[in-house]
Amino acid sequence: MPDAPIVVVGAGLAGAAAAWRLAASGREVVLVEAATPAHAGGSSHGSARIFRHAYPDPFYVGLAARAQRGWQELEAVSGRSILTVTGGLDFGVGRDLDVVAAALAAHGVASELLDPAAAHARWPQLAFDSPVLHHAAAGVIDATVAVDTMVEQAQLHGAVLRLGVRVVGVEARGDGAVVRLEHGDAVHASVVVVAAGGWLPELAPALPGRIAERLPTLEVTQQQVFHFPFPVLPQRATDWPIFIAGDPMSIYSLPGGRDAGGVGFKIAEHDLGTRTTASARDGVVDPGSRERIVAYVRELLPTVDATPYAETTCLYTRTSNEDFVIDRVGPIVIASPCSGHGAKFAPLIGELIADAATGGDAIPDRFRLAAHATPPL
Repeated sequence: MPDAPIVVVGAGLAGAAAAWRLAASGREVVLVEAATPAHAGGSSHGSARIFRHAYPDPFYVGLAARAQRGWQELEAVSGRSILTVTGGLDFGVGRDLDVVAAALAAHGVASELLDPAAAHARWPQLAFDSPVLHHAAAGVIDATVAVDTMVEQAQLHGAVLRLGVRVVGVEARGDGAVVRLEHGDAVHASVVVVAAGGWLPELAPALPGRIAERLPTLEVTQQQVFHFPFPVLPQRATDWPIFIAGDPMSIYSLPGGRDAGGVGFKIAEHDLGTRTTASARDGVVDPGSRERIVAYVRELLPTVDATPYAETTCLYTRTSNEDFVIDRVGPIVIASPCSGHGAKFAPLIGELIADAATGGDAIPDRFRLAAHATPPL
């Protein structure tokens, strides 16, 4: 089906980015979304997602540098502000700062290691008791604006958007594929990109067997997120940086932006969540998580009113090692670039998916289905 469009399933960050990259390259694209782009039931909504380079693995540091250029490109073509630079902090007994600093240096990303007193002098809201690694290029992505902008850019280049349409199956057919929609409708495609986020495990049985059988276990969890008020409104974005802490819980925090009414910060556990499915999540905040976060805020941020004024839940879709899944099997590209840390890479993820959909070979080996096999193929 050489004249058929490329169909992208899912208008979250990954799907929207793929649709943008494909349409901008001149490809005919149909973007199918069961609800609306960046809807609250998925993983790609809201005003606050972390952007950072500070990984202990140089591989992800390099990907973040490439993704940053993609965010700058998206801002340039749209005229919108999507990435706010705040700087980023890493600290706590669970963070090997020397390893992270070395990984940053390997890709030319500047960082500085501060003792607790020096760090507290710069960010007095935080009560550090261990060294702190700062890198200035980190910040906050407005995920909803990002998705909306990528979808709009795709449409400007001719992409067709079909909303409120649920995909019930994908079939390989000759030199193309058929996307089966609810109520008996279907779309013929030259290539199908399946970027269904937390719904991918539920959709997997309706994919061709050679994909469904090779797809790794994708654990969907409901995560808890809390907002606390700033003790004093930051005057500059850099007054309240994002941070990743590991002592002993893995905690992340960032300014909450629009989601927090512009008056507070977001903080949550990265490594604890309740197993669920995208369809069955109940949206009820775990009181145990609330108690742990409140206690943590009292200790780390003693000037903050440790009563959350807002709380919500979100979805993670993880692989066992938190590497992403991106691969092509026949006319179908499968994409699960999530694992709780995928948002920052969206423009680059779009490039990788678009390359795979058009016959390229740019996908990193560790994202391919073979790398997720047990044992790896």
